[in-house]
Amino acid sequence: MTAIKQAPLREHTRILGVGAYRPEVIVTNDDVCQWIDSSDEWIRQRTGIVTRHRAPRDVSVIDMAEAASREALAASGIDASQLGAVLVSTVTHPYATPSAAAQLADRLGATPAPAYDISAACAGYCYGIAQGDALVHAGTAEYVLVVGVEKLSDFIDNSDRTISFLLGDGAGAVVIGPGDTAGIGPSVWGSDGSKHEAIRMTRSLLDVRDYAAGVVATDAEAAEDGAEAESLWPTMRQDGPSVFRWAVWEMAKVAQRALDAAGVTADDLAVFLPHQANIRIIDEMVKQLNLPEHVHVARDIVDAGNTSAASIPLAMHRTLKEQPELSGKLALQIGFGAGLVFGAQVVVLP
Repeated sequence: MTAIKQAPLREHTRILGVGAYRPEVIVTNDDVCQWIDSSDEWIRQRTGIVTRHRAPRDVSVIDMAEAASREALAASGIDASQLGAVLVSTVTHPYATPSAAAQLADRLGATPAPAYDISAACAGYCYGIAQGDALVHAGTAEYVLVVGVEKLSDFIDNSDRTISFLLGDGAGAVVIGPGDTAGIGPSVWGSDGSKHEAIRMTRSLLDVRDYAAGVVATDAEAAEDGAEAESLWPTMRQDGPSVFRWAVWEMAKVAQRALDAAGVTADDLAVFLPHQANIRIIDEMVKQLNLPEHVHVARDIVDAGNTSAASIPLAMHRTLKEQPELSGKLALQIGFGAGLVFGAQVVVLP
């Protein structure tokens, strides 16, 4: 039998550059309190959030992803035509198909690069890094664009007290490519689908179909019958206490495993880039990991809110913009969220 050829393996990979897009509309806690019975003080104490960015109606997931991607490409010195793959992590692209990634690749001029979406919620960016790293290692692609982007404002009920006040919009992107030395540690990732109800949508698209077909009563019809009206559009909900406990007690263990897999300790880190879910979760993870005082802890959530798949690259971008001397230093990143899913890596900052 004739032997087939395989792509040449690459020993090292790294993140070459990062880009970000933050919508111009800023929603304050006082704005949020128009919709829920709360206060600026309560939201700050419970979550650490002061403001969140939200995109206007005419700005799409693909628009935000494009802006972040163009900055990441420019920072990397890579032309879009050199990309061997385009990966977009999102749960808020409003179409099941075609993918946001394929449309983004076309806009950027990356065609015919393979492109696909990743649905892993707040761990989506770390899932993208795991896959982009593997593609470059395997020689399948020389450069890979990884984007985390969410327009969560399209899928919230402003009157909901479980999650809506936490969420913001935005996009972050990085380019992965070959490196002279190791720049991305082994990925520690996984899932626990037994807890899928902890963060969920209020209904499926099949329910929307049934509403449209008149199989289920509409809000107006329900109101006429004296029944409690429900919104037709699927929106997000979470069981806050159970998610908090899971994140606090389990994710520090995942983060430690990522450190161990990379062969480093907390003392070797310069930056900690956790998913920006809740300031109390971040602070508790810092304690459990015994992070030294010299480690910069990203707290982008204060101004950006929880942006799901976009939160880690947004936090990375802000960290490097405010403290450029951290470029080339070690960072621990970890994402976790609906599914429940999680992913973590130690990386060298671009």
